[in-house]
Amino acid sequence: MKYVSGIHALNVTCQLNTMGDWHASALRWDNPCQYDTEDSVFKDYGIEYKKQIPEHLETYPVANHIRACLDLIDKGKFGYAQGMNKNYISNKKLNQIIFEKVLLLKNNKNWLDIQKFMIKEFCMEWINFLKKEGIYGGQGLACRT
Repeated sequence: MKYVSGIHALNVTCQLNTMGDWHASALRWDNPCQYDTEDSVFKDYGIEYKKQIPEHLETYPVANHIRACLDLIDKGKFGYAQGMNKNYISNKKLNQIIFEKVLLLKNNKNWLDIQKFMIKEFCMEWINFLKKEGIYGGQGLACRT
């Protein structure tokens, strides 16, 4: 199923208690970023249905803010996902589900870059999660304070 995601989805309110982005007027809504659930390890997780998006009369399936960030990370679009923790999501209660979903990307060719991104965003919370899962091998990854 096709759905709106990425930076466009971050600019649509969702059912989560999250901030999202606030630059909707700066985006080109004539061709919003869309992905297909069949092409993703996340399948239909985090998709909200019949959502209104700017400059469109019809409704669309739209990724919630977590799913939008997960898609950006999966695609290696770390610059767009930057600020995920403190800006877009900004809700520590959701960290466990985020970490579990990111872990689904462990076979992604960009796994090392994904880990670096997650450390930058979540620091010791992410490292402690990986240790608990028994998959933190260091790999020169550390928090910068």
